[in-house]
Amino acid sequence: MPRTVAVRPDLGRLASEVPGVALGGAAALLGVAGTAMFVAARPVLGEDALFLVVDATVALVYGLTSALVLSRRRHVVGYLLAVAALGGGLSAAAGGWRVLATARGLSPEPFASAFSWAWVPGTLGLFLVVPWLVRQRPADAPWWGPTVGATIAVTTAVLSVGLHYTAFSVSLGAAVVWGLVTAAGVERRRRRAPAPDAVGLGWLALGTLVLAVSFVPLLLPLGWVPLWLTPALHLVSQALFPAAVLAVVLRQRLWGIEVAVSRTVLAGALTVGLSATYLLATVLLSGVVPGEGWAQTLAAAAVVVAVQPSRLWLEPRVHRLVYGAAGDPSRVAARMGGELGRADGRLLDSLVESVRTALRLESVAARGEDGTVLATAGTATAEPTALPLAAAGGPVGTLLVTARPGEVLDGRTRRALDELSAVVAAGLLLRRTADELARTRERLTRARLQERQVIRRELHDGLGPSLAGLRLGLSGVANLVGADPEAARTMLAALQEELDRRVEDVRVVARTLLPPVLEELGLEPALRELVTRHAESGFTVRLHADVPGALPAPVAAAAYGIAAEAVLNAARHSGAGGCDVEVGVDGAGLRVVCRDGGGGRSPGAPAGVGTHAMRERAEELGGSLRIDGPPGGGTVVEALLPLAPALEESR
Repeated sequence: MPRTVAVRPDLGRLASEVPGVALGGAAALLGVAGTAMFVAARPVLGEDALFLVVDATVALVYGLTSALVLSRRRHVVGYLLAVAALGGGLSAAAGGWRVLATARGLSPEPFASAFSWAWVPGTLGLFLVVPWLVRQRPADAPWWGPTVGATIAVTTAVLSVGLHYTAFSVSLGAAVVWGLVTAAGVERRRRRAPAPDAVGLGWLALGTLVLAVSFVPLLLPLGWVPLWLTPALHLVSQALFPAAVLAVVLRQRLWGIEVAVSRTVLAGALTVGLSATYLLATVLLSGVVPGEGWAQTLAAAAVVVAVQPSRLWLEPRVHRLVYGAAGDPSRVAARMGGELGRADGRLLDSLVESVRTALRLESVAARGEDGTVLATAGTATAEPTALPLAAAGGPVGTLLVTARPGEVLDGRTRRALDELSAVVAAGLLLRRTADELARTRERLTRARLQERQVIRRELHDGLGPSLAGLRLGLSGVANLVGADPEAARTMLAALQEELDRRVEDVRVVARTLLPPVLEELGLEPALRELVTRHAESGFTVRLHADVPGALPAPVAAAAYGIAAEAVLNAARHSGAGGCDVEVGVDGAGLRVVCRDGGGGRSPGAPAGVGTHAMRERAEELGGSLRIDGPPGGGTVVEALLPLAPALEESR
């Protein structure tokens, strides 16, 4: 039985990523240092202060994001984020130093000049290069996407250092255009990707779009739009872009910071939406509503009204971005439930693959009650966690899951597994029921074949030779009619008696298969008719029956067929003058016993068609058949037929 284990992070692998983590940490420290110098100078707040806040935020947010990514897996996006964070941190430190040096009467150059260019390559790379590479396999990205983006970012950085403002503006305009192309490319990938691979891509496209659009005010003539709009949009994008990168690269495995990321993304998205609502309402109402300040007041009222509906609409989407399917297992369960209608050989494989893909697990396997693994998805590299599967009021198997290397099964994933395991259990029960149905059909087919063999034997060995003898007898009568009429009449009388016996044999075969009295009056009257019929042929059947009146038809038919075949075998092969038949309820089943005092079965004698037919009748209902030769001779045939399954089947 597998133990529940918590797989610890691979410390050796984490140690190999120390340089990447150190880059992110250094960037964050630079951002903090720049902010501290700015605060120490106690300057008058202006537009430069907003840009410094943006640079410090880039250093902190992307420094931490890159450190988190690189501590989890080696991915090129992690290093690009570290470069962006270093650029932002260097720019923030330079800006803070410039303000502090100026306030203290010191010379800020040459370090202060970095405030105008250090942020350019990394920040532009965020929306020109990174979105193309944010995928599980960066090598799958089209080469031209990140290549064009990197070329524009480097060119713009070089122009910013050289203070070529006209060329810089043109290059920055190209960056905005390519940023829009990049956002459209990410959205196109989201629409075409399978559902599990599309998680986070919509937010990544939105973050890319916001970042690209945030540079538009820098390209417009002064005074067209407030200059603070650019840093404001930059700050808003920090709530969308990093979370989308984490969701796609780390696949909803955020090491316990899900709540913080979720709330940050929700706050950022609400800020974007409500700010856009305010600006749009202000522009539209200013041309309609007279009076100074009324347009802004109504726009503010519109924002207040929109807060709660916007939050209700955004919250489940942000939840799905951060937590993936583990945050909304009912959606996955509904999708998996639709697969239950297939009921084919691939059903269980499809269900366990859906669980593995939706919850980002390393492996998932479904094991039956007998310990046989019936379906598996992925390959386990650690001891699995076992979750019991129950359906229809009882256990049906076990679900075995393993987290990806370096990850653990957190509480949210376990709760999602508890919900999804019910669907897997239903699939396992359906699979077991389908297998039982297939076995039942096979038994029914064999039973029909054996009954046909019985009829063929009776016709071939009994009725066939008798009819041939009657034909010869009639030929003899035809020869005697003219020469010896009296002998012909005597022979005709003998032939008539033989024909009557053969007609009775046909009736015996028909009654043995399913006598009319069994359908009309029930099992006990049918058994008494069986006793009477054998008594007419000189074989005594002593019946002891205590049968309930409301006996299900399948049980009654099986019990009669077994009793009739056992009595017929005793009459034909035992050599005894009679047998005892006992039929009655025993616990939850109906017991049928036939005992004779004959010579018994020969050791090693093969089972005949009749024996196979009795066994098949019992097993069709989930019962059993036993044939023994007790000491002192004779044969005992004992069948136990369960009543409960038959009752359900009869319903």
